[in-house]
Amino acid sequence: MEQLYDISISDKALDTAMCSRWVTNTASGGINLFVGTVRNSTGGKEVLRLEFEAYERMAYTEMEKIACAALKQWPLHRILIHHRTGVLLPGETAVIIAVSAAHRDAAFDACRYAIDTLKQTVPIWKKEVFADGEVWVAAHP
Repeated sequence: MEQLYDISISDKALDTAMCSRWVTNTASGGINLFVGTVRNSTGGKEVLRLEFEAYERMAYTEMEKIACAALKQWPLHRILIHHRTGVLLPGETAVIIAVSAAHRDAAFDACRYAIDTLKQTVPIWKKEVFADGEVWVAAHP
């Protein structure tokens, strides 16, 4: 049976091109790719780096729930959710959501659902490090 979703949490660099290739197929008229990167400033303060930590077992479970819910709610071909952990510098990729579907509306809607739900439910935390200090950012508003 074909794998319809791919979930990953890794301290290795994320590969946007590979993620896009994984969801792409000839039946897909819409491919949506969200790439979340580390900004160089927050609230007017220069960001030196972000540090991501995850409760991996629970994070995988929650990410799988997101993928399965999206597959159930929209007519998708594939969905991929990859997230980095560890130390990331400005410009580096922290998260990739890739979705394929026959039509763009389903791909866009499922991609937005996946990233918004990930930020609300997945136990991955980030610490922003500045020249004058650091702060843990609430992952779940």
